[in-house]
Amino acid sequence: MYKAAVMGDYDSIYGFAALGLDTFSVSGQEDAEKTLQKLAGSEYAVIYITEAVAAQTGRAIAKYKESLLPSIILIPGISGNTGKGVEGVKKSVEQAVGSDILFGGNQ
Repeated sequence: MYKAAVMGDYDSIYGFAALGLDTFSVSGQEDAEKTLQKLAGSEYAVIYITEAVAAQTGRAIAKYKESLLPSIILIPGISGNTGKGVEGVKKSVEQAVGSDILFGGNQ
């Protein structure tokens, strides 16, 4: 059975454990990349990553962009929302639907 994980700084992710997700507190680019690689190579189908950590590990995340599993989803952290997560979801929907759902494709 597949599982879901959350990666980020401790303050941003500790609440997700109450929802039944496995949490992985990371600090620094090297730690984040190693953790992502470990999670992607195991039974995690969905990996939520805070936008701050994603900014540090862009290349590592890009490796998994075209793969079916894991699905990597950016979420805002305690430091705020940069808009990268929403932008990523919007691009995925545009790709799947063939149109910008917010502007009806008239952009």
